[in-house]
Amino acid sequence: MLVPAVTRAAPLDGFLRLHAETRGFMLGRPVAPWPTPDGKSVLFLRSPPRTPELSLYELTAATGETRELVTPRKLLQGADEQLTPDERARRERMRVSTRGFGSFALSDDGALVLLPLSGRLYTYRRSDGAIAELPTGEGAPIDPKLSPDGKKVAYVRNGDLYVLELGAKKPRRLTTSGDPRVTNGLAEFVAQEEMDRMSGFWWSPDGKRLAFEEADSRPVETFHLVDVMRPESAAEATPYPRAGGENARVRVGVIAAGGGKPTWLEWDRARHPYLARVTWEHGPLTIVVEDRAQQELVVLAADERTGATTQLAAERDDAWLNLDPSVPRWLDGGREFLWSSERGGRWQLELRARDGRLVRALSRPEDGYARVAGAFGRTVWFHGSPEPTEQHVFRVSADGGAPERVTSEPGVHEALFGHGGPAFVLRSTTLASMPRSFFGERELPSVAEEPPFRAVAELDQAGDAQFRAALVRPRDFKAGRRYPVVLDVYGGPHHQQVTRAQAPLLLRQWIADHGFIVVSVDGRGTPRRGREWERALRGNFAGVTLDDQVTALRALAAKHPELDLARVGVVGWSFGGYLAALAVLKRPDVFAVGVAGAPVVDWRDYDTFYTERYLGLPAQNPDAYKQSSLLTWAAELARPLLVIHGTRDDNVYFFHSLKLCDALFRAGKPFDLLPLSGLTHMVPDPAVKEALYNRIMLQLSSVLKP
Repeated sequence: MLVPAVTRAAPLDGFLRLHAETRGFMLGRPVAPWPTPDGKSVLFLRSPPRTPELSLYELTAATGETRELVTPRKLLQGADEQLTPDERARRERMRVSTRGFGSFALSDDGALVLLPLSGRLYTYRRSDGAIAELPTGEGAPIDPKLSPDGKKVAYVRNGDLYVLELGAKKPRRLTTSGDPRVTNGLAEFVAQEEMDRMSGFWWSPDGKRLAFEEADSRPVETFHLVDVMRPESAAEATPYPRAGGENARVRVGVIAAGGGKPTWLEWDRARHPYLARVTWEHGPLTIVVEDRAQQELVVLAADERTGATTQLAAERDDAWLNLDPSVPRWLDGGREFLWSSERGGRWQLELRARDGRLVRALSRPEDGYARVAGAFGRTVWFHGSPEPTEQHVFRVSADGGAPERVTSEPGVHEALFGHGGPAFVLRSTTLASMPRSFFGERELPSVAEEPPFRAVAELDQAGDAQFRAALVRPRDFKAGRRYPVVLDVYGGPHHQQVTRAQAPLLLRQWIADHGFIVVSVDGRGTPRRGREWERALRGNFAGVTLDDQVTALRALAAKHPELDLARVGVVGWSFGGYLAALAVLKRPDVFAVGVAGAPVVDWRDYDTFYTERYLGLPAQNPDAYKQSSLLTWAAELARPLLVIHGTRDDNVYFFHSLKLCDALFRAGKPFDLLPLSGLTHMVPDPAVKEALYNRIMLQLSSVLKP
């Protein structure tokens, strides 16, 4: 039997399974590093290279010694980990698919570690390694937090807030909701999914009181999540605020850690119903609230004893306001706080006095400020870059002076601080390297498997708008030959496809090695290019988002004749899935085949906070919703389209794809639907992911390489 020769650069046999089992070669790398207050050690989580179960480790800076502190198996003694629906939903919002310790917390003095696991709560004492399970009561503790003095822990259980004195035999219940649709201490859906606010309660600096969110979801429409493979199982009911519909009604209370009647903060909740931020460190209890249109935002300082609030700052924008999750942040002493604004056209970091008065700008527009990383004493650390494909670490004095860039190598760098001091872990990745983490001169040890090849991407700029683009060619690329093109697209807000990072390129390289050139483009609407660039998509998701992809493809083909624009396919997930479907529906002259994963089909069916920010309210802007809906264009389908969706997706619900398929079917249009049974918005299962990408490759190859 003759075996055809396979070049070294051919698609690697078994790569998909390897990529899936290692979670993109990220398992085994240190995550969630937390330097100790004395700066002598750093705690972090790490899994084995092919088992997604995180354990707790410690690196000692002086010696470089790394030791395993606690494992989930040791605590559970062989029992399987169990997660409640609330905890599963919380992990889904955080895009966490690993098992074991999903998080941990270190006390302010560095003596005690708090570890939630499988609906239980444990402490680990660093001095002698003693482990204790805390008597949290019936039900799983959610979002546990140590008090600043390390003597108490607060958490949410069954929708109410509890406090447990360490050493006590039972917790103290602080709130009583009386209705499962009214929760105390939990962030509501849109806060978790869209505001990057995962918590719903906050300790006072002295540990004597807590501020907490009460979220009343009774007015919100109820969705039911069904396991279609297990019809005998009951559906999970969850409140989901569709665009134009009711949101959860939110207010903030302050209550003594010993119990009592809460004091409710006073603000115009009818005008500013969204609770965007809460902070209570180093300064007064401070909240950021926003109007429904997201065009007006107010920073308020609260008197926790009376509930009265005082305005410190306000932002307004005729289109919408973006949120910076790292501010407001009070500096030590509580006399000044950090704030950021886009009012000048590009993000800038500001120092504000206690009364909200602007003291000075701490960053320049050309620094490309992204967010605050840490602040200790008078030194402020922030992330940013003038080049949108990169991220660097800067430091600046709160007393003035030009920011200093700390990192220099082109890539994506971030500084990760603990709460107790200026020591930080630097995590870095480049176009040629996977992520590595350093604590001073010491590298946090990784046990991850390294990819069997290095993806090679050429970063380019396309067109007059200088769209940032990445091209990944086959590793056996031959000059002078023309290749079919696969557009790997996202194209929407708050996400970039084109960065100087190796990990996202690996699957693109695998696709390219099948004889394609894979192209990614960040057009208007994507972040890091200034206010006007991002707001160009206002009022129509189906306009510049798609136009820019086409413009960039044509500009790239003019520079790179190896791109065969007569054979172009498009693939994307989530907003990228929407844009991939839109591409084959609206522009069959450009796109010959599409793969749409978890697409938002009708934006009336997506959540309020995200959708209304860009399209407004459906009743006030019906044409924006009509033009942006895939249903409007379904009857135009003239190219092969594969639709993929997890049946238990609680971000973009499965019925989105069913609506599209129904419209296509009624219009007499052929299509393919691939339901991923039991999966959510993520696809962590190795067998499913391997089969999924093989199916995607079949879809692309059958049209572009018949």
